[in-house]
Amino acid sequence: MRTFDFAPLYRSVVGFDRFADLLESAQAETAPAGYPPYNIERTAENEYRIEIAVAGFKPEELNVEVKENLLTVQGRKPANDEARRYLHRGLAERNFERRFQLADYVVVTDANLADGLLQLSLKREIPEALKPRRIEIGAGKLIEGQGAEKAA
Repeated sequence: MRTFDFAPLYRSVVGFDRFADLLESAQAETAPAGYPPYNIERTAENEYRIEIAVAGFKPEELNVEVKENLLTVQGRKPANDEARRYLHRGLAERNFERRFQLADYVVVTDANLADGLLQLSLKREIPEALKPRRIEIGAGKLIEGQGAEKAA
């Protein structure tokens, strides 16, 4: 048995709905994980690269889309009606769809196709409001109205 019941997560935590949904969707993933092969690389502290082997695909046959933290890469080959006689057919050249769940604030910054590899550059861009900031502490100043209360 390879299924897990995530119902206890929903009963005992508040605000982690997205995390539980991610776990459920990862478990329910039925798409074959083998085609096309890919690498995910961490290139810096907040930068990543995804390389997908798309031999035989032209840039116009590939579609990269991000919607609600879901990166979708699709490859669509036009129907080839040519009567070709293969002695061996090792290049798949079949349609595919590969999905990657992105963390919050991760954006795709670049996409390049070279040598049969589609390279997607990603970066975590944390908004300024969420970054830690240093608060300067003043010395010798009292906030008006609070000094009298403390003295009394």
